[in-house]
Amino acid sequence: MPNFFLNKRLIILLIGIIILVSLIGFSLRDKENISRPEQFVKDIVGFGQSLAAKPAHKFASFIEGIEDLQNTYTENKKLKARLEGLAQLEKEITDLKNDNQELRELLGKTENLREFTPIQATVIGRAPDRWFEKIIIDKGKKSGIQPDMAVITSKGLIGKVVSTSEMTSTIELLSSENTRNRVAAEIQGEKSVFGLIDGYDKEKDMLLMKDLPIDDVKLEKGQGVITSGLGGIFPKGLDIGKVEELELDQFGLTQTAYVKPSADFYHFEHVIVVARSMPGPEGGEE
Repeated sequence: MPNFFLNKRLIILLIGIIILVSLIGFSLRDKENISRPEQFVKDIVGFGQSLAAKPAHKFASFIEGIEDLQNTYTENKKLKARLEGLAQLEKEITDLKNDNQELRELLGKTENLREFTPIQATVIGRAPDRWFEKIIIDKGKKSGIQPDMAVITSKGLIGKVVSTSEMTSTIELLSSENTRNRVAAEIQGEKSVFGLIDGYDKEKDMLLMKDLPIDDVKLEKGQGVITSGLGGIFPKGLDIGKVEELELDQFGLTQTAYVKPSADFYHFEHVIVVARSMPGPEGGEE
């Protein structure tokens, strides 16, 4: 009995294999017309494939879109970093150009001051609450700087040294409200007029040259103003500015000249301290 059942199972297995091979061969042969059951099966399979393919394609497109967004974000981040770097580089180049131009102009100014001793220095400090009054430079007694020396930029006179240490000096600007900060000046013309720069008008951004005579010489707008050298502190010939306005006093006896400074008291980084051989009185040119 056991041998009979074993042989029966073997026979059934062989028959199944034969039928399976026959079906495979039948399905693989080329036919111009297929049977209705085959058509039904193919339609069902095709419909199922189409239903599965559309979500699969959409999901694949979605994944590709996310990857594209990630790539775009990464590229934008890199480009933004490059643009920020270029902007910073452009600022540094502009700053270097301005610095170079200022130093070139200072070099030309130094050549014009051969009869004096020019000492080049850089601004290292400026109090925000006293921006238009005092600055600190990186040169002091060790470099030969002393109080009351004139200080200029490439544009013109800006002030004088008021105190020094071994390595630094404090400069009082002409725009200071200190009433003792006066400069002996000369208005250039066919006949020069001498006076004192005595005060600063913050609203008009101009220096004041007061108590000028009205009878001797007729002053006009545009006349140049330089240091006269008569006070014993500042050398003669340093550029101060130009006459911008003239105003009579309340009694009509003298006039005040509003002088537009040649130098900018706000934007500068490099200065020249001008030393002269003849010492003058302390406290201002009076």
